[in-house]
Formats: sequence, structure tokens, C-alpha cells
Amino acid sequence: MLLAEELEVDWSSVRVRQADAHKTRYGNQGTGGSASVRTSWEPLRRAGATARAMLIAAAAERWAVPAAGLKAEKGAIVDPGTGKRLSYGELAAAAARQPVPSDPPLKDPKDFRLIGTRVPRLDTPAKVDGTAGFGMDVRVPGMVYTALVRSPVFGGKPAGMKTEAAKALTGVREVLDLGDAVAVIADNSWAATEGCRRLDLTWNEGTNAGFDSAGMRKSFAEGAAKGGKVWRSEGDFAQALGSGGKSLEAVYEMPFLAHAAMEPGNCTASVTPGKCEIWAPTQVPQSVQKAVAELLQIDPDAVTVHVTLLGGGFGRRLETDYAVEAARVSQKIGKPVKVVWTREDDMRHDFYRPASYHRLQGALDADGWPAAFAHTFVSPSLAARRNKEAVESGHDRGIEGQAVFAYAIPHLRFEYVMVNTPVPIGALRAVYAPQAAYPTESFLDELARAGGKDPFEVRRRLLAGDREFGGEGAKLHTARLRGVLELAAAKAKWASPAPKGLHRGIACFPSFGTYAAQVVEVEVSGKDFRVHRVVCAVDCGTVVNPDILEAQVEGSVVFGLSALKSGITVEKGRIVQGNFGEYELLRLREMPKVEVHTVPSHEAPTGIGEPAVPVVAPAVANALLAATGKPMRSLPMRLA
Repeated sequence: MLLAEELEVDWSSVRVRQADAHKTRYGNQGTGGSASVRTSWEPLRRAGATARAMLIAAAAERWAVPAAGLKAEKGAIVDPGTGKRLSYGELAAAAARQPVPSDPPLKDPKDFRLIGTRVPRLDTPAKVDGTAGFGMDVRVPGMVYTALVRSPVFGGKPAGMKTEAAKALTGVREVLDLGDAVAVIADNSWAATEGCRRLDLTWNEGTNAGFDSAGMRKSFAEGAAKGGKVWRSEGDFAQALGSGGKSLEAVYEMPFLAHAAMEPGNCTASVTPGKCEIWAPTQVPQSVQKAVAELLQIDPDAVTVHVTLLGGGFGRRLETDYAVEAARVSQKIGKPVKVVWTREDDMRHDFYRPASYHRLQGALDADGWPAAFAHTFVSPSLAARRNKEAVESGHDRGIEGQAVFAYAIPHLRFEYVMVNTPVPIGALRAVYAPQAAYPTESFLDELARAGGKDPFEVRRRLLAGDREFGGEGAKLHTARLRGVLELAAAKAKWASPAPKGLHRGIACFPSFGTYAAQVVEVEVSGKDFRVHRVVCAVDCGTVVNPDILEAQVEGSVVFGLSALKSGITVEKGRIVQGNFGEYELLRLREMPKVEVHTVPSHEAPTGIGEPAVPVVAPAVANALLAATGKPMRSLPMRLA
């Protein structure tokens, strides 16, 4: 849409072709961090404007007229004075010879024809009729299939195996010991996965066999008691807490979460001498290219990565393990191979969203308004995976950047305690923002209730004015956060009583440059609750396509509500949950009505794929607090 807008072409003539990975040609090809539109807004528009200017210059040269008198229109250059018209196809070769303008003028937003409209997605028909190519759909001549058995304990290795039953299965070709896993090679995916089930394996479980969730929680609590690295301190929190006013303290806890994408892990690879070809459902084509090149000890240019559609990423496909596995096996057997993960593989060998433990403290002034607020954030560190400096310093800049706090409370203290575990961790939709929003926004409601204040009014008062917040260079504004808070409240009719039998909760939080607020309406029935309605307001700058924005917000609500239902736990170094029977997601019958409202804006676009996720949990928790008087301080969220 951005290219077509500036290039002046009809949407009906636009086609999209997915580029293979390339080290430099396309810039960063990764998709994550709600970055696609916000990082492409200017470069793609500028690319379209550049091509438009060169086409106009080519037409002016052919007609021997000034370029200033010509215009681009529906895939052609037109001379309004004479009515002459040349299509882009007729001009393309000549335009390619024109000097490339360094700073072509971009269109004024008032002249947009496509940006801001509900043009249909170009990939929808193929997804509907089944012709779209996902990773699982890849077929390569001569390809075989493989499934792997990985250690049930993190870091374990095979100690012994009996393969007779697996090899006796029709379709199984061979069994490979890869050192850290065992691969069954077969003619089809069923034989490969069934062959894995028939292996008789023993494991050297290593040092992590004694790790479990209970012990982890204890280490988190001990870390919180010791304290960590303070990244924000204002006023005198200790003095304010001991000044004699009403004070509160609470612990909030969040478990590991799996990505649980509908398409399990898979990848197809064909390794030949000095070369490799990969078909991957990946969010990071260039990282796959680099990782496979390092494995095979070849130049990245010798690794071709074809990017397929992926049936859910949510950060899981920021990793490259599935591609490296496929390349390892293909190299060993000398054939193209498709690695197929089962659901259990996918859930028990994920890179999980880190578990976390949060100690919150707060105090009220004499009039019942929040006067002091402290948050001790305990969790494993994503930065520590690849950054030795983060481990040595005890800082995780990702947490400090996402655990923003906008409220004008005079005495503040925020600290992070790094407690790493053997559980593999990775980015999951919205990363650390949900872990910051849930405890802080929920605890703010506890403070409001303790002071006899309306939660909406507390937030609006503490967001007064237009202050910058969020750390150096963040340029977040309280006025914009207050704007979405007020919009959500107005659309949900916060000032009026909730419908009979329903209870409301509210929360707001910024992430990925976007401001989001939600009001939810919840029904409580005995030990169960159900969310009936979610009113979401977002300010993400200029909206490129309202349909896609609404779909992203609706999907974020589903994602956020699913995170209230389940968690990943560990016993004896093993992930307990293996399928959707133990790890529940939101069901169709549980889907609430979702209303999406946007703040009109001419600002550059910011992210939208994730910012609605962080506000779901605290909004629901706050509705349940209103319904029951009991704070919801841990996930999964249970009434009893």
C-alpha cells in the first residue's frame, strides 16, 4: 500500500512476491517487534516516490516537455494539457536510465488514495482456496521426512538406544544419533513420527533434572528479597512508605508461556557440496541464512532461504533451531529432508516467554491518591542469552525499556533482579510489556480501591498534562496515553453503570510506540468467569489499513485472553504440558465481542501487532477485583 500510494498505481494491478533472504539487498527482512509498518513507512514511500519521479522524467524527455507539468495517474504518466498518456510499462526501460533523485517529494496526506482505506489483503484468496504455501506444504523432489526425539530434560543427551522396533516400521529408512537428539528418517511424516515413538531411549539427563517450578519460585522470591539493579528512582520512596499513610504490598506472578502457534515447527533443507537450499516458515530469513552457513561452514551467499507463509509466529520463528536441524540431517544423509515437529515437540521444546515474579509496594497520601510506587521485577533475562555484559551488569535493557511507567506519582522505585534458569527463553508477542503491564496496572487498581477512588479517575489524574516518559529517546507522551484511556472509557460508557450481571475493568499501557487502553466487561458465575466485551482504543499514528489494524487488535485480545488460561510448568527438568488438553487456548465459544477504536492522527505509524496484548490481563484482573473484591495476582487467572 505504501509503495502503491506514492507510485500511483491501482490496487487491482498490485502483486506481491516474497523475496528470498539476502544479506544486504533488502535491508533487515525480519518481522518482529511490531516493526513492519513503522520501519517501512518512510523507506517504501520514498521508493515509490523515487520511481514515480523517474517515470515522469522519462515521459518529459520523450515528449520534450517540462516534467513539472506532468502527473502520475493509475499506472501511467499523463500530460493534462494535451491528454497524452504513457503507461509505466512503456516508460520503464527509459525511466531506469534516469538519474535517481536523492530527495523526491512525498505526497501530502490529504492526497492519499490508498493509505487509510480498507483495501483487501492480497494473500487472502490463496489462504481461503488452499493454494497458499506454508512451511508444511513444501514438497521437494527426492525429499524424505524426519522427526526428532530431543532430550526431555534441558541439556540432556542420548545415553543409549534400541532401534529395532523403529526400523521394522514400513517407511522408516534409518535412525541417526545426532549427539543431542535422535532422528528417524522415513518416506512420510507418519512413519517418521511413529518411528520416534517406537525408539527405546535412555538419557543422560545432566544437571538440570532436579529443576522444577516450585524451586524456581523460591529462587525468585529470594531474589526479590535481596533486591537488584535500580533503573529508576524518583523522590524518596522509603520515606514516603514510612510516613504513616495507608500502604499496600503485593506479589504478582506469571508463568512461562509457550507460543503454541497452530503450525508446529517444520523446515525443509537440501544440502549439496558447498551449498544449501532452505524452505522455512521464518520471521528472520537472514538469521536462518547465517545460522545454517555457520553450521555448514560455508559462505552465507551459498545458502538460499525461501520464505514460506507461517501458521503463526508470535516470536517463535525468530529462532533458527528448526532450520539448523533440517540442514544437519540433510547434510548427513545427502538428501533433501523435511523436519516435522509434533504438537508435543513444539510445546516441550519451545523458547518460552520468561516466567516472572513481581513485588509491588505503594502508599497513599492523606487524600487517598497514590503517593509512592515501587516495582521489583524478577525474571530470567532475554538479553543474557547473547550478551555477557547483561549478565555481568545485572541489567536487561529490554525490560527497562518496556516496563515504562507514565503516572505522575512523586516517589518511585523500579528495580530488576536477574534470576536465570535452564529453561530456554525467547520473545513472545509483546515480549516484556505484558509482564510489566499486568502487575503495575492491576496494583494501581488495588491502590485506587484502597483510597476509595475510581480507577479511571486515578489514571486520568496521574496522566495530566503532556509529559514525556519512557526513558531517554522514547518520546512517549502522557497526553496520548490519556487520550486512549478517555476514548476507551467513553466508548464503553464507563461513567454509566455496567449492564446487569457484568463488571468492568480498565487498563492502559504503551508499547512499541503505540498507546493502548481497554475496558472489559466480565461475568462471574461461581468459580468461573467469562469476558463478554472488550472495548479497545489505540493510538498508533497514521492508520494504513483499518481492516488489518482491527484484525491485529482482535488477534491480540485472543492472545491475551489465552494467556489467562494456562501456563508452562516444569517438573524434574521436564515441561509438563504437551498439548492443548493441558495448555488451553481461548475457544470459539469463549470469544468476546471486540470493539476497536482509533485516535485520528497524522503522526507516523507505530506498531499494532502487539500493543493490545499487554492491557488484556490487567483489564480482566481489574474487572474481577470489582466483581469479587479479591485481587487476581497470578496467572493462570483462577477465582478459586
